Amino acid sequence: MSEQKRFEINEDWTVVILGALIIIISLFGVVLKVPVFNWSNATELFQNVLEPGNLSLIAYQLVFVLLVALLGAILTGKSVKHFALGFPVVYLITIFALVLAGNKVIKSVNLEAVIFSLTLGLVIGNFFKLPDWLRSSLSTELFVKIGLVLLGTSVIFSDILKAGSLGLIQALIVVLSVWYFAFWVCKKLKIDDELTMMISSAVSICGVSAAIATSGAIKGDSKKLSYVISMVLITAIPMMIFMPILAKYYGLSEEVTGAWLGGSIDTTGAVVASGSLVGETALKISTIVKFSQNVLLGLAAFAISIYWSYKKNPVAGQIASKPTIKVIWDRFPKFVLGFIAASLVFSFLLSQDSISTIKGSLKNLQGLWFALAFTSIGLETNFADLFSKQSKKPFFAFLIAQGFNVIVTLIIAIVLFG
Repeated sequence: MSEQKRFEINEDWTVVILGALIIIISLFGVVLKVPVFNWSNATELFQNVLEPGNLSLIAYQLVFVLLVALLGAILTGKSVKHFALGFPVVYLITIFALVLAGNKVIKSVNLEAVIFSLTLGLVIGNFFKLPDWLRSSLSTELFVKIGLVLLGTSVIFSDILKAGSLGLIQALIVVLSVWYFAFWVCKKLKIDDELTMMISSAVSICGVSAAIATSGAIKGDSKKLSYVISMVLITAIPMMIFMPILAKYYGLSEEVTGAWLGGSIDTTGAVVASGSLVGETALKISTIVKFSQNVLLGLAAFAISIYWSYKKNPVAGQIASKPTIKVIWDRFPKFVLGFIAASLVFSFLLSQDSISTIKGSLKNLQGLWFALAFTSIGLETNFADLFSKQSKKPFFAFLIAQGFNVIVTLIIAIVLFG
């Protein structure tokens, strides 16, 4: 029975389109006012946050981001109906997190909204059974990448050139050393070849994206891929929270801290969140360093596919197809192009007056997309996944390799950015 093929675009290209659309709309005068979330007591909560005018701004913002999300669903071939039902739920949970984070006491200890959105998502996702329409609307990578494209509007291109060269040097050293160490640990623990390749790439390069790219390069088993992704997400949570605390305790500069976070934490969203906990400079450096590793993803996938093409696939019993130069482009994270384009436009093409008019609105939307992403991460992360397997060896291998990654990256960050 034939089925009509849906129109869809690669997710990375979709976020470039959506990010550009948000920026263009803002430049043409549709500038959303930023809702107020600051409060210190019950009186201020009702007078400032829950008053009708502010609730109207929150509602307008919902309509705007919902339309963007629905367009994203259309372009990526996902269910528009499920997005229309599920996205408002994710948004309301995220707004609740923003209200909690707006409390004066909470702000005084530097607890960001993404921590609350993640925590709320984890509690709801692990203690309640989510309906399918809600689960299918959780698009963590889409939300994070839209936020990252918008982040480009606040990153001056000269900063990218300065930090990017050092970031690329760091990325090369870290990726090579950590990948081979993780590979060695997995082999010592007698973990199968597919999991070994996915774990090594996930720890050393860029977490979920690297695991997915590696699985595609070796035609990996989807259940094993899901297992690796669960490990990445769950270990990223404590790293995201405690690494900034350790950096502040030991008096590391924001440059060193950003390079350490960007090179150590596996998920791009967690890198952004942890960088936000430290400061604006740490956020920019951590993002640029993570992008430097992302750039290596295509080359790594190409090298892995070459290696795997000469090994028999233990699951499918087939020889993987011979790689071509197209693999590099296919695996290259296209949203990085959107980030760079936004940075170029705001660095060289726009006047300072134009930037000042829309800067606050875009920064607010950037933070909102990140918070939506972490609500989604929490909702779709199941702690039981790590312990449902017969063997916990892959998890131990992942933790050992991640510990090595944290130490090596810190040393390199101090040398290059100290």
